[in-house]
Amino acid sequence: MSHTTAPLPRTEQPPRTPRGVSDLFSDGRLVAIPRKVARREQLLAHLTETLFAPDRDYTEPEVNDALRTVHEDCSALRRYLITSGRLTRTRDGSSYRRVTTTR
Repeated sequence: MSHTTAPLPRTEQPPRTPRGVSDLFSDGRLVAIPRKVARREQLLAHLTETLFAPDRDYTEPEVNDALRTVHEDCSALRRYLITSGRLTRTRDGSSYRRVTTTR
């Protein structure tokens, strides 16, 4: 006589919460700029919030100095912040500003 057992109920996994960015840093320094777009966007959001005040203009040297506090490749980070729309830049590149979003 064969016994058939009912399949085990599937356990629902809670929705994954996005990882914070703390694992990207060591001793306050960014270990590497993430290659994956979603992770890089998390990092850029964090950098925007922590390094740049809303309603303030920054010169390019000020932006570079702020970004160098976390990573030496400030030009790559600056470019990512611009292309992601988190910082805006005047046409002549003389002034940068954090983008504020209204929700």
